[in-house]
Amino acid sequence: MTTVLIVDDQPLQRFGFRMLLESQDDLSVAGEAGTGGEAVRLAAETRPDVALMDIRMPGMDGIEATRRIVASGGRTRVLILTTFDLDEYAYAGLRAGASGFLLKDARPEEVLAGVRAVASGDAVVAPRLTRRLLDAYAAHLPPAPGAPPAPDPRLAALTEREREILTVIGRGWTNTEIASRLHLAESTVKTHVGRILAKTGSRDRVQAVILAYDTRLVRPNSQSDRPAPAADPHGPPTRR
Repeated sequence: MTTVLIVDDQPLQRFGFRMLLESQDDLSVAGEAGTGGEAVRLAAETRPDVALMDIRMPGMDGIEATRRIVASGGRTRVLILTTFDLDEYAYAGLRAGASGFLLKDARPEEVLAGVRAVASGDAVVAPRLTRRLLDAYAAHLPPAPGAPPAPDPRLAALTEREREILTVIGRGWTNTEIASRLHLAESTVKTHVGRILAKTGSRDRVQAVILAYDTRLVRPNSQSDRPAPAADPHGPPTRR
C-alpha cells in the first residue's frame, strides 16, 4: 500500500484528490495539509511514501516545504502538482528535491501513474516541460574542453550496457522506448535502471538525467534523438 499526503490550500482540491486516490486499492491517504508548514509537520509524523504538493499556499509555499521534507532525510518523495505552467516553478521544485512535477490539468490516470512512479523511486515531469528543462540545463553546460575529460568515478562501476541505458535516459527515453530500441524486455530495462541509480548514487531518474549531462554522456541537442514510433502492420501508428 502506497501512502500519500495531500497538500493543497483549496479544500475542494484536497477532496478531489482524496476521492481519486481512495478509488485505488493500492493507494491510501495518510493525511491532508493546507499549508507548507503543516505539510512538513505531517510528513514527519505520518511518514507517507509520497507528498502530493501544491506550490502556491499561504505562509510557507510548496517549494520550501519540499526542501524541508527532502532535507529531513525521511522516505517521503514529493510530487508537485500545480496549476501554473511556469518553468521557474519546475526548476525550483526539482532543485528543492522533488521527484516529479505535473500540472493540474493532467488526466486522473496520469496523476495516479505519477504517484506510483514517484513512490517506486522513479521520476516524472509533465511532458510539455521535459524538453524545456533539458534544453535549459544543456544551455548552462560549459563548453567541452579540447582534451578528453578524465573518467567520472560515478560511471566506473557501470557496465557497457548500463552506460548505454544511462545515455538514452539522459536523452529523455522512457523504459518502453528503451526496450523497443535496444531489443530488451521492459522488466530487464527496469532492472538496469535500478542498478544504474544504485551504482551512481542517483536518487531518481531526474538525477540520472543530470548525471548524464554532467559526465558528457549526453551533449546539448542530443536529447531530441528519440526513437520513432513503431508502425502497426494492422493500422496507423499508435499515438503515445
